[in-house]
Formats: sequence, C-alpha cells, structure tokens
Amino acid sequence: MPSIAVVILNWNGKALLRRFLPQVLRYSPGARVIVADNASTDGSVAYLNDAFPQVRVVTNAENLGFAGGYNRALEEVEADIYCLLNSDVEVTPGWLDPILKFFAEYGQAGIVQPKIKDLQNPARFEYAGAAGGFLDRLGYPFCRGRIFQTLEEDLGQYNDTREVFWATGACMFIRQKVFRELGGFDADYFAHQEEVDLCWRAHNHGYKVYYIGASEVFHLGGSTLNNMNPKKTFLNFRNSLFSITKNLPRRQAFPIVLARLLLDGVAAVRFLLQGKGRHAGAVLRAHLSYYRNFFRILKKREKGRFMAKYFATTSVVWSYYVCKIRTFGILVKD
Repeated sequence: MPSIAVVILNWNGKALLRRFLPQVLRYSPGARVIVADNASTDGSVAYLNDAFPQVRVVTNAENLGFAGGYNRALEEVEADIYCLLNSDVEVTPGWLDPILKFFAEYGQAGIVQPKIKDLQNPARFEYAGAAGGFLDRLGYPFCRGRIFQTLEEDLGQYNDTREVFWATGACMFIRQKVFRELGGFDADYFAHQEEVDLCWRAHNHGYKVYYIGASEVFHLGGSTLNNMNPKKTFLNFRNSLFSITKNLPRRQAFPIVLARLLLDGVAAVRFLLQGKGRHAGAVLRAHLSYYRNFFRILKKREKGRFMAKYFATTSVVWSYYVCKIRTFGILVKD
C-alpha cells in the first residue's frame, strides 16, 4: 500500500482540533498525521504540542490561506499520498482503506475524494463536495448530492466508485507526484475553488479524478468562513473566472468569461433585491480583482494542455432555477 500523510490546515481552530483530531488519530492507523498551522493566534500550536505530541506541527509564518498554506506546508511533507483534511471533518473507522486500495490499483488516479455528509444532519450530503463535483458549460460547479443549496438525502444512490471532474478540498487525496507536477494550488486564489482549478489542471495533464463511495466522512462546514460571508462571495465569483481563463482554449474561454460576467451582474442585482448589498458589492469587487489580475492569470495558461470536454450539462443555473431540477440524477444522465 502507498504511504499516506493526513495533513490538516489550521487557522485559529483550537476548538476544532480538540473535537476532531482524536478521531483522526484513532481511525488512521499507519498514516502520518500533520497539522499545518497558518499563523494562528489562539494558542493552537502550544495546545497541539502539549495535548498531541505524536502529531507533527508545521508552522507558516503568516496566514497564507488554504492554497498558499498547503503549498508551503507540503514542501516539508514526504508521502506517496497526501490527504488534505479540513479541521472540521469527522472521519470514520476504515475511511482510508478503500482510498489507498484504489490508488494502489489505478495508476491513472491522481486525485480522489470520499463521500462527504453533513455532520449536523447525517442523513444528508454536505455542501462542500457531497459525492463528487462537476461543472456545467459555463463553469458553474455542482455536485452529485448537492446542487446549489439543495442537499439530497443519502439513500445509497451514490455508493459507487466513479470518475468525477473535481474533488472537494474538505477531504482531498492526491498523489504527491501529481501535486508537485502541477505546482500545487494556485496561491492567487487564497481560498475557495482552488480545488476546482487544481483538478482541472490535473485533467489537462492526463490524470483522472475519482469519487469513492465506500469511504465516508462527516463535515461540520462553515467553520472557517461562513457560507453567507461576503468574502466567500468575492472569492467564489473571482476564482471561478480565474479557472475558466486558465484552463480552457482561448476560443472557448473568452466567450464563456463574457457570459459569466453578464450572469454575475444578474446575480448582483438579485442580491440587491434580497437586501444583500454587501454581497452585491462583493461581486463588483470580484470583477475588479479579475480585471487587475487578468494578464498575470493569462500567463499561467498551459499551451496545448486542454481536455476536450470539461462539462457535464449545459446550464445548471437554467436547470435549477427555471426547470426546477434539483437532483443530480435528473440533471445528468449517466
């Protein structure tokens, strides 16, 4: 079996480490467990050194966000497989076994995720990843088990193993060689949708991304940045534009970016009508940041490395809001 390091990124999450780290240690035999600390100020590092001396702590000098924080920490970690695990994930007995077996048997598998369920409502899938991620033609992300705010009940419909487009950063397994070949996450993203970009680049390099339903974890969610935080709105809107610009051929990328800019404007108006002015402002700031960074992002495109088809459906927005399609099995016919 390949060696594995479970790496938990922490930023002022001492309470989460106290709650979730003991189960990670209990249910991860044979794995090295490492906490990468993003310059916490809540005493996390001292707490770890005192309460969990068996856990290696890698400290970053400043808060580098999800993308930069993992990039910096993983420079110091050696293992065949990295598991990037959120500090608010509850793991289960045997969660690593089907993942490691799959990596050992399928050489083309570059990235894998388990089934992600809601810790506060265990019968349902969780927002951040559910049963594997996909994109529509305009680059909007959605999941098996979660389309926008609609979460499906787990009735065993996604107990399979199958190829997906993107895997969640809440619990992502990636081969060390793939992470290093891709240069890790794009640190310009800081947080949110950096895993979509990483998986997209993995596809463009010829690797595959899989979902393994036999492995199950539970995610608390919303612990680092609230789901309705304007900063999350800013990062999601901006970073999605980054990914489209970087990872598609020009003849596809720029018409899609133009369409997304128009649809983002519609979303901003909708926020205003809902009385969410700060979120409307976040959309505007996302566009301004995209324009400021456009030429730098353009230089990151990898010429000649673009997969033929990246999308699973034409428009998840139209299907969800107009056609009222709320489940993956109806939206996408396998």
